[in-house]
Amino acid sequence: MAIWQIIARVIDQGSRLSAVRLAQTHAACDLLEITRGFDENDPYDNLKWLADNQEKIEDSLFRSRRGKDKPQIFLYDVTSSYLEGERNYFAEYGYPRDQKKGKKQIVIGLLCDEYGAPVSAEVFAGNTQDPQTFCSQVKKVADRFGCENVTFVGDRGMIKSAQIDALPEGFHYITAITKPQIHTLITQGLIQMGLFDEKICEIEDDGVRYILRRNPCREDEIAKTRLSKRQCIEKFIREKNLYLDEHPRAKVSVAIKEVEEKIKRLKIDIWLKVEEQNRVLSLKQDDTALKEASLLDGCYVIKTDLPKEAADKQIIHDRYKDLALVEQAFRNCKTVILEVRPVFVRTEKSTRGHVLVVMLGYMIVRRLHQAWAGFDLTVE
Repeated sequence: MAIWQIIARVIDQGSRLSAVRLAQTHAACDLLEITRGFDENDPYDNLKWLADNQEKIEDSLFRSRRGKDKPQIFLYDVTSSYLEGERNYFAEYGYPRDQKKGKKQIVIGLLCDEYGAPVSAEVFAGNTQDPQTFCSQVKKVADRFGCENVTFVGDRGMIKSAQIDALPEGFHYITAITKPQIHTLITQGLIQMGLFDEKICEIEDDGVRYILRRNPCREDEIAKTRLSKRQCIEKFIREKNLYLDEHPRAKVSVAIKEVEEKIKRLKIDIWLKVEEQNRVLSLKQDDTALKEASLLDGCYVIKTDLPKEAADKQIIHDRYKDLALVEQAFRNCKTVILEVRPVFVRTEKSTRGHVLVVMLGYMIVRRLHQAWAGFDLTVE
């Protein structure tokens, strides 16, 4: 039954009931030697069985795939998935990565090996912050998978000071730091703006290595986005000026407030203000503030405690960029390929089982994509 649920998720996504109907058109019972028929209640019961046996399933797959060759690099990230309804065991309001405002959600953590192959999935309450999910992954790798001398790769919102301090002996990290943290390092004189270049640069301080780079493509993207936001405000102001001109009794203060709210919503209020003269609105740009806001466009700093003899700066940089493999897994799991969302189940075990089915389905999809790569064909 578990095998069929996973295969049905790959073929057709859909509900547990649709998996039952799909089995009738694919001779699933004959092929999988299911000796009796089944209805939609059986897949729901089976989700509970999957949840109860999740650790055994993940451990078995890990051993069969890796054997004695255990990973030294693990990639970890989280995402969220919105719910239809509010009675799910994990349902809470949180940061909506799905951009579904007003809906409760669950948080899903995905642990992958250095190649981006899923190792384990875990479900958390919808209001769980990223760093709060990290320690359980470290414990999982150390205790369940028996790995030593491991490096965890996580983004700047995942691995923070508290998580770094809690790492056991022999465990290392690769993460990034925030823009305010970069500003602090510049203020302290540890790094200088001139070090940010298309070529990778490295600074070491008290056993911590900082890998610096400026991405010119990303710098251009940010500049274009900023210009697009300003043009949006300019268009909005033209509409407001036209309205004020055609409606002499309209209040200028209301128009100014609406423009200010839009500027703030676009997060450009630091360097762009609205002014009024004779019932005509105009924009005023603070060039100094704009220069300060754009100072770190395209710049990023990767942070690690790995010694140089273990990995050079290029390897550290490339391993951090490998987090894109986890993001790719989330895209495949959440969109039309596997459709983990929206989540319709309610109980703790059903939710864990549902997420596990999607992760195992992604392992099949990923393997098929690798097998088909040489054909140069678009495969549905």
